[in-house]
Amino acid sequence: MTEPKKLFVKTYGCQMNVYDSERMVSALGGQGYVETDTPDDADMILLNTCHIREKAAEKIYSQLGQYRPLKNKKPDLKIGVAGCVAQAEGEEIIKRQPMVDLVVGPQAYHRLPEMEAKVGSGELLVDTEFPIEDKFDHLPKTGGRGPKARRAPSAFLTVQEGCDKFCHFCVVPYTRGAEVSRPVSQIIAEAEDLVSRGVVEINLLGQNVNAYHGEHGGKEWGLAQLIHELAKIDELKRIRFTTSHPNDMSEDLIAAHGECEKLMPYLHLPVQAGSDKILKAMNRKHTAAEYLDLIERIRQARPDIALSGDFIVGFPGESEEDFQDTLELCRQVRYGQAFSFKYSPRPGTPAAERADVDEAEKSDRLARLQALLSEHQMDFQKSMVGKTLPVLLEKPGRMDGQMIGKSEFLHAVHMDADPSLVGTIVQAKILHSERNSLAAEIVG
Repeated sequence: MTEPKKLFVKTYGCQMNVYDSERMVSALGGQGYVETDTPDDADMILLNTCHIREKAAEKIYSQLGQYRPLKNKKPDLKIGVAGCVAQAEGEEIIKRQPMVDLVVGPQAYHRLPEMEAKVGSGELLVDTEFPIEDKFDHLPKTGGRGPKARRAPSAFLTVQEGCDKFCHFCVVPYTRGAEVSRPVSQIIAEAEDLVSRGVVEINLLGQNVNAYHGEHGGKEWGLAQLIHELAKIDELKRIRFTTSHPNDMSEDLIAAHGECEKLMPYLHLPVQAGSDKILKAMNRKHTAAEYLDLIERIRQARPDIALSGDFIVGFPGESEEDFQDTLELCRQVRYGQAFSFKYSPRPGTPAAERADVDEAEKSDRLARLQALLSEHQMDFQKSMVGKTLPVLLEKPGRMDGQMIGKSEFLHAVHMDADPSLVGTIVQAKILHSERNSLAAEIVG
């Protein structure tokens, strides 16, 4: 029997990259690869990259440099770069790091097996095209090492890719391409397969997931219709979706938060800034008032919903007055969780050509914003103390006998529990709030 080849995948960035990495592992399984947790004994190393953060490409080149001794020791070791840095850099990666064998963009990774087979042929293996065919039609329908490999109780499922919004700070339209939605039947089939392997919670993914417009029976379905259809799968207990754009929050999707019991009361809805001047400069195509009105309508549909957001401070042209508008918006919304970053230019985006805000000023504003967001997060977590919440147990904790799970509001919750309860939803009384988690005990 032939010894299986070993594949090491290092994933950077968003949940969609996590999903993509699983599919790449499955695709290369047909070439005789099994996944390994270390690069040291790998026959192939694959970096699935993200281009959102500052100096993303340089970090990848640095990581590749760390693999040079492995390549020298094992010349047959294959090294590939996938994802958004691959899309942005293309052949430049091989020019700067000749030890790289192949480069594949996020819309072409279904062709990885074919590219892997050609390594050593002398052919330049760079594929950063946006192919006409749907890559999902050419990928294995399951993740893991076998058709019925047991899965963690929570899984990601990509339903939409790409973005047509062209926010002036963002590279996604250039690295992921235009908005494309998967057919409903394809998504339902994958969801049913996941559930058959132990998944009870599915998080629907998309760069603009609420812009979903998949085909079904000759008609176009929106995300709300898809969620209601997924909710019919008996053993699927929880549905989430991320990431959304305010301009795509349709009325039926808002209503779904109050109508669909399986749709969790948590919504990640980035606004990025609270100043209309900055929102316009970002090309967000909505105002702060329109965003706040949207939040009010969502809370009318689901009063207990937990809201999450993204913020960029120090965007070109942002004044202290603009920043104060952002703080005021946060005070009105009171996010249960939020992510905030200093603006950093992305080559090729419109904002990269504009004068930057002083770095010290950006750091000061970020510290003030994060202090406010942390205060609101802690207030929300403390409001859970004394309540009994349904918690999906997912994995062992750091302490003996401890298990960790997720509340409906996406809180990390830890408690003493038997490992056999992984994948079940237990009723847990919240005892106290910690910095980024809740402590609880099982009741009933």
